[in-house]
Amino acid sequence: MLPDPFPVKSTDYAITIDVEDYFHVAAFESVISPDRWDQYPCHIETNVQRIMASLDATPGKSTKATFFVLGWVAERYPALIREIAALGHEIASHGYHHQRLNHLSQDEFRQDVSASKALLEDLIGAPVAGYRAPSFSIDENRPWIQDELREAGYRYSSSINPVPHDLYGYRHAPRTPFLWENGLLEIPVATAEVLNRRIPCAGGGYFRLYPYALSKQLLQQAARQLAGPIVFYVHPWEIAPDQPRIQSASVKSRFRHYVNLHRTLPRLERLLSDFHWGKMSDLPVVIHHSK
Repeated sequence: MLPDPFPVKSTDYAITIDVEDYFHVAAFESVISPDRWDQYPCHIETNVQRIMASLDATPGKSTKATFFVLGWVAERYPALIREIAALGHEIASHGYHHQRLNHLSQDEFRQDVSASKALLEDLIGAPVAGYRAPSFSIDENRPWIQDELREAGYRYSSSINPVPHDLYGYRHAPRTPFLWENGLLEIPVATAEVLNRRIPCAGGGYFRLYPYALSKQLLQQAARQLAGPIVFYVHPWEIAPDQPRIQSASVKSRFRHYVNLHRTLPRLERLLSDFHWGKMSDLPVVIHHSK
């Protein structure tokens, strides 16, 4: 049974970047195994740099974000991770190998989240407080996940997308922050409620598929309904329309992955202007819980 939502009193907006490349995604996991990742050209540095430039160019102020970094990426691009941190952004963990949690045993999960945290902390010389599960793959079938995260030293998780979906989703989870039984803070990504249905509006494919005006309206509605925080996410590969095409993937997977990639960056830049964004570690709910 899930606990009650954690009380929040204000609306705040957190922008998050899941630092992974196109060949890491769950949509392609059936045709690209992890032992082949090094065979694919990686564009993570270029795409992350472009996102950071957009964050820095936000009208009125430079926007700071939370980067949920894959350990696989950090191991190969340590200078990039140090640069992200040096610019004042928050570094958090996206796990090490981007495997959905239903594919991991408890021991494998423990090793994954511990190795990722240790690597990132060694690179930036500071604690890593946050975690996001690959593909929002936390569900009700693995209650040990929160205990392992707590034991590894994480203070918060943003691993729940509380909507129905075939690859992810914890449809009955609270839409606002809550504490797991062991005290770990969970901060779900944003959803709006329309006609008693939860509508995803936190980013990803929905942000590329919806017209921008609809995405903005849903985020505003979520803010009115939830009273904060509003958590949004984007992937570096989503701003790269010229990335390699994985033709061996299913039609459904290719549509999900490639739809409207050319629109992501301009829409993201509009989003950065239309809302006042910050990083997860600056959310009042995180600050309050850490005391």
